[in-house]
Amino acid sequence: MRVGGIMATFADLPDSVLLEIFSYLPVRDRIRVSRVCHRWKRLVDDRWLWRHVDLTLYTVRGAGLGRGRVALNRGPPLSRWTWSWQSRMRPKVMWHLLRRYMASRLHSLRMGGYLFSGSQAPQLSPALMRALGQKCPNLRRLCLHVANLSMVPITSLPCTLRTLELHSCEISMAWLLKEQDPTVLPLLECIVLDRVPAFRDEHLQGLTRFRALRSLVLGGTYRVTETGLDAGLQELSYLQRLEVLGCTLSADSTLLAISRHLRDVRKIRLTVRGLSAPGLSVLEGMPALESLCLLGPLVTPEMPSPAEILSSCLAMPKLRVLELQGLGWEGQEAERILCKGLPHCMVIVRACPKESMDWWM
Repeated sequence: MRVGGIMATFADLPDSVLLEIFSYLPVRDRIRVSRVCHRWKRLVDDRWLWRHVDLTLYTVRGAGLGRGRVALNRGPPLSRWTWSWQSRMRPKVMWHLLRRYMASRLHSLRMGGYLFSGSQAPQLSPALMRALGQKCPNLRRLCLHVANLSMVPITSLPCTLRTLELHSCEISMAWLLKEQDPTVLPLLECIVLDRVPAFRDEHLQGLTRFRALRSLVLGGTYRVTETGLDAGLQELSYLQRLEVLGCTLSADSTLLAISRHLRDVRKIRLTVRGLSAPGLSVLEGMPALESLCLLGPLVTPEMPSPAEILSSCLAMPKLRVLELQGLGWEGQEAERILCKGLPHCMVIVRACPKESMDWWM
């Protein structure tokens, strides 16, 4: 890199730029670069760098090594541990990271891979969850991927959580039942249930125990029925954001339940499977709806035409964002019709985007 005709090096970069670069490094590499020089060691220890931590590249190592797995090789201090891509993390490394680097700095944590770590490997433990709550008082977001939580009581989760994401996780049948302690996770505002096979109708109704809940994302929850969704939303009438993605529910039945019970909803995001023009029209007159996102691909001939979508959107008084993803309408006449007909809206027509690296946003 040249600055004023002079070749610049990493040593010439300000701390703020180096911190931004380090933030995109996996945890293993953050620790490695701390050995480069005293300045980098100081930067790696900066509180800002450990606000959001992604450990999904690693699984906790158990007594035995599963086939095709690579373990951590132990050196004297933590900075001498050698890491490998998709490696197993010894439990003592996880505890050291928690005490040495994360602690009160941590705001968002992403972990996973434990279902694939072998029958002899320890799963996420209640002790680790409780430690997160005790040592990380600023933890607001917890994302768990392919984790076995069947032996982890929901009462052990950090009480400071505002967002809980479960992706391809196994949970106990008692986790989300209505009869459980209503004081658990008192600050929880958003819950994401993505491909959680145990989740069913009674769990949906049990979400009423989270008094602060305002956002709900259901992805691939195939055990939830149309009747169960209708009954659940009746009790969750205070929701302001709802996403129903890749489920067996038809879009028409989902929108009908929303129109009946979620009169204050501000954001709706759903796949278009089973969507028709009459089904979309039930949202007309929704008093608070500000954002509507429809996700493809197109699978039924009943899908509303651009003109029918425009007609329904014009009858939504507060609508400010219309997003159509994966419908194949990018750069087509459909996009022109919607943009011209909804001058007061931000109309976004695009292919389904890749997952952002800023997963905590």
